[in-house]
Amino acid sequence: MGRLIYSMMTSLDGYTADADGDFGWGLPEDMELHRYFEEITRPVRTFLYGRRMYETMVFWETAHELPDEPPEMAEFARTWQAADKIVYSRTLETVSTARTRLVREFDPDAVRELKAGDGDITVDGPGLAAAALAAGLVDEIGPIVAPVVVGGGTRFLPEGVHLDLELVGERRFAGGGVHLQYRVRS
Repeated sequence: MGRLIYSMMTSLDGYTADADGDFGWGLPEDMELHRYFEEITRPVRTFLYGRRMYETMVFWETAHELPDEPPEMAEFARTWQAADKIVYSRTLETVSTARTRLVREFDPDAVRELKAGDGDITVDGPGLAAAALAAGLVDEIGPIVAPVVVGGGTRFLPEGVHLDLELVGERRFAGGGVHLQYRVRS
């Protein structure tokens, strides 16, 4: 049975993007972190995206073709391309990446069916993660905390969520980031 994992870069004060929508402060030049992203992404069978997160991630469809692309980023691109993607959007007309399908509504029962298969699934983006958390679908939460405070913006976790968590892993990076891995207790 697969796990549904919510893991994103977040500021120390719990935001995935600042008040202007910028998330460039998230350790972009840390190649150790990029290698780690590829490592933890390798077992992912399916990515679940909302429209905005999908539009951000489309970059990885061709990133491996860019000249002078660091090997860490090219390898992540190939790993990302190998996984299936589901984009939930009422406004997006089409998807432009391989192995991707467009679904109009988030259906918790359909995600439960996905989880019944092998391989991990990630829910990417705080809006879609909020829906998955509300439906009790998330098995693991993994904030990757950047050493920055942004003072407001898009929250990593939605208001009012209450979860009992067990710390099952942590990893520190030379650039100051820390990945905390929590299992959601039933």
